Amino acid sequence: MAESVVAQKVEQLQVNGAKEEDEDLVTPWEVTTTKATGIDYDKLIVKFGCRKLDDDIIARFERITGHKAIPMLRRGMFFAHRDFSAILDRKEQGKPFYLYTGRGASSGSLHLGHLVPFIFTKWLQEVFDVPLIIQMTDDEKFLWKDMKKNDIPCLIPCAIDQDPYFRMCRDVAPRLKASKPSLIFSTFLPALQGAQTKMSASEPNTCIFLDDTAKQIKNKINKYAFSGGQQTLEEHRAKGGNCDVDISYQFLRFFLDDDEKLEEIRVKYTKGELLSGELKALAIEEVQKIVGVMAERRKTVTDATVDEFTKIRPLAFEY
Repeated sequence: MAESVVAQKVEQLQVNGAKEEDEDLVTPWEVTTTKATGIDYDKLIVKFGCRKLDDDIIARFERITGHKAIPMLRRGMFFAHRDFSAILDRKEQGKPFYLYTGRGASSGSLHLGHLVPFIFTKWLQEVFDVPLIIQMTDDEKFLWKDMKKNDIPCLIPCAIDQDPYFRMCRDVAPRLKASKPSLIFSTFLPALQGAQTKMSASEPNTCIFLDDTAKQIKNKINKYAFSGGQQTLEEHRAKGGNCDVDISYQFLRFFLDDDEKLEEIRVKYTKGELLSGELKALAIEEVQKIVGVMAERRKTVTDATVDEFTKIRPLAFEY
């Protein structure tokens, strides 16, 4: 579908609601807000008509799967859904479903924001033990012509700005006698300069790329990462820092696994015991570790690896 047509449909769905200067703008092409704390996701749930991913459904997920929720889930990085309960019903009943994610060509490298749904989807695949389809832009080559199972529901983890596409998909599905896809939505990993927008590959200084060197990561975070600290050391010791707007802390919320350590960092920074430079150093260490692991894994990828991932094959359902 041409981008102009999609844009028109998005307007008809009333998801581009930023008519006032102080409102959030969230579309598949642009994410902006005037608030230093970022998008108001509670308002976005109401505007988009999805449902909050509350403690009850997370507890049900843990009970059905026997797995503790990943930090991104229990900390609210994944915060809303459409029909996630239906997927849990199928898991409970031993009925098949599959996971879907994808990437379109946007730059020479993915950035940390792109990594969020991949980390979450990989974890869901391990927990649910179901097939995963990763669609690339050149999707015509990868049609599953040999599939014999029909109308198997799908769960799609993605950032909330992709919801307009899948809302249209859910509208069309019944006319095609197909199941509506279920979705689980994440918040945005903020740009280095602040939570008023998300990372963008078209603006290199807003993001950490997965092929950035350790030195580049350190320089970017030290130079560009917006700080919630005070103007002077004395003022910071007296008033403390603001974790809600501090980008280094937000990175740790996404990627630091240790809940106790994260809470310790939050308390110390809020009290002024931890300085902005020290918080940035913690974020640098964590981000370098994640990107470093990706770099090591990338070295092991061969043409044979790519062929294995992209070959046409039936989906294996153990039901």
